[in-house]
Amino acid sequence: MVEQYTFNVWVLGSSPNEATFSKASYLWEAFFMACVYIIYSAKVNKYYIGTCTNLERRLYEHNIGHSKFTSTGMPWELKYTEQFASLPEAKKRELEIKKKKSRIYIDQLIQKG
Repeated sequence: MVEQYTFNVWVLGSSPNEATFSKASYLWEAFFMACVYIIYSAKVNKYYIGTCTNLERRLYEHNIGHSKFTSTGMPWELKYTEQFASLPEAKKRELEIKKKKSRIYIDQLIQKG
């Protein structure tokens, strides 16, 4: 008999008003720290703010055109990260940053590092 294991994985979008995700498995969160990240594309001169539990994988996805929005700006360069104990905490911070609607605020975050 073959057992099949599935995980509900967070799928996060860039909506500044609400999260676009499915229910996450607590087991999944236990293995990966959550983070907010900001990437930049010189090609389109834009920042993208996102949240994930596996930053290396997520950056790879952005740079292979996995996301419709970020596919036009490849290559994307990581500029900033903040670590959190849980994905809901990281998502809350992502929305705080997006609600500022300020490139100046994002530039200040990046400068402070």
